[in-house]
Amino acid sequence: MKKELIIIALAFISSFGLSAQNPLPNGGKQLNVGVGLSGWGIPIYAGLDFGVHEDISVGVQASLSSYNESWDSKDYHRSIFGLIGNGNYHFNRILEIPSDWDFYAGLNIGFYFWSKPDDYKGSNSSEAGLGAQVGGRYYLNEKLGLNLEFTAGNAISGGKFGISYLF
Repeated sequence: MKKELIIIALAFISSFGLSAQNPLPNGGKQLNVGVGLSGWGIPIYAGLDFGVHEDISVGVQASLSSYNESWDSKDYHRSIFGLIGNGNYHFNRILEIPSDWDFYAGLNIGFYFWSKPDDYKGSNSSEAGLGAQVGGRYYLNEKLGLNLEFTAGNAISGGKFGISYLF
């Protein structure tokens, strides 16, 4: 029964002339900006993705977050700057998802620079991190979309929400 409903839904969607392909094709570029969810404040991020295959993209991202922390009866203002490289597999073609949607999953590797006041004795320090992400986008038109991504293993662990612009 589930399979039949999916086939009917895809047939209905395909009647609008939408194709099942990655909206970020080989050679395509995309800018992503937004806010994240983290245990260390609310990060802002910006990144670029590049289509390197009809189902694969690679990208770079920078993020910045600040938060307050109490340690040893003192209050500290801390910030985190992150640089991340990522790779994603886009499922549109193999799952026949219309091109106004983009569902993907992948891995990322990055380095996070934590500010450390002179007298701070806490444990958070600059380090490399390996993480994973799963996400999706809905394109409002041929250029502009909304994105939602859930992440683990990096400074924006939790998730992020923003806009994507294809160019």
